[in-house]
Amino acid sequence: MTTTAHVLHITTSEPPPPVKRRLTGELRAVQVVWQREMIRFMRNRSLMAMNLLQPALTLLVLGTGLNALVATPTGTGDYRAYLFPGVLVMTVQMPAVATGASIIWDCETGFLREMLVAPVRRSSLLLGKCLGGASVASCQGLVVLSLAWTAHVPYRPALIATLIGELAITALTLTALGSLAAVCITRIQTFQAVMSFALTPMVFLSGAMFPLTDLPAWLAALCLINPLTYTVDLLRHAVAAHVPGPAAAGAITWPTGWQPSTAVELTITVTIGLAALTFAAHRFSRPR
Repeated sequence: MTTTAHVLHITTSEPPPPVKRRLTGELRAVQVVWQREMIRFMRNRSLMAMNLLQPALTLLVLGTGLNALVATPTGTGDYRAYLFPGVLVMTVQMPAVATGASIIWDCETGFLREMLVAPVRRSSLLLGKCLGGASVASCQGLVVLSLAWTAHVPYRPALIATLIGELAITALTLTALGSLAAVCITRIQTFQAVMSFALTPMVFLSGAMFPLTDLPAWLAALCLINPLTYTVDLLRHAVAAHVPGPAAAGAITWPTGWQPSTAVELTITVTIGLAALTFAAHRFSRPR
């Protein structure tokens, strides 16, 4: 009996299998990096305010000014309801770029090298960065989402829940794209120049400001290959289900006349995010 009890005691006190220990360590690394990003976000309130200022001004000032020109003559409702999904995407886009910039900054300051000596995969560190950036972007998106009343978008539980879920997916996709650019660029000045050059055309070619109908063929082709086009239209479908008028205008139409459904746009957005995260993890795993 004593021998049996002794054997049972030894069996139950054995350490977990190596695979389980490794998985636990990887998840712990993801959590720590995510937590660091959230702490930095909460402590930098001035940056938080600046990231929220431009989308809020776009909605309140530009939307109100153009509303008199777009909505009143045509009688199609409030232009701000059409602009609102684009403003949400603009809100989560800025923290995505900031996540990419923080990767390069950590590399230049030497902090990244201290992280890389940890006995975890580099892809886990990058995943924690992306999840942290997506969480920050989603939090800022929620603040702008609270301004829905200014665009006459109702606070209906189904609509708000749909927009929150789609915002989270959009934030993760854009953060993955920003991280992919960051791991391919080694200097912060070059990264900022590239992002400044690319972000403005991407916003204007996404249908955030105006419908994508009746555009020249070359411009329509650029809109169709723009990842933001599908994220903006995804959010606009959700708003259009509850707000009549211009919110339902300007759906994506392929040259064949086919209009992608919400499920297709969601699939495209998720696929782009996963592909960007995979390529970024592969590039990040190489020696820097």
